Amino acid sequence: MAAKKAEQALVDQWRDILTLHARTQCELDRALQQHGLCGSDFEVLDVLAGGECAQRVQEIAEHVHLSQSALSRLIARLEKDGLVDRHMCPEDRRGVKVGLTPKGRALHGDVLPVQRAVLTRMLSG
Repeated sequence: MAAKKAEQALVDQWRDILTLHARTQCELDRALQQHGLCGSDFEVLDVLAGGECAQRVQEIAEHVHLSQSALSRLIARLEKDGLVDRHMCPEDRRGVKVGLTPKGRALHGDVLPVQRAVLTRMLSG
């Protein structure tokens, strides 16, 4: 009986995490929408802003929770919007590097406080 209760407690904890994630993601999407972004867009910009230089798509994928194809489509959309640029890796012609454009860096700076405010509101206490 105790093992069953412990197991149920783990399931309940997992479901609480999923609920918090879903609510936080919805709030992020809502807050970022007025800037033309969704939460996944911001995550890619944030990963790129944290790096010294352009990053390989595989490196970005390690930090965002998207499939390779979804990430490629997102990067293509960000490139079309002038927020990132893509180029071949000089050391490996099969690889692609992605970097922020000045417009992307400026937008990231503008929306960073918005994203952090949502995280603070949703995840504090």
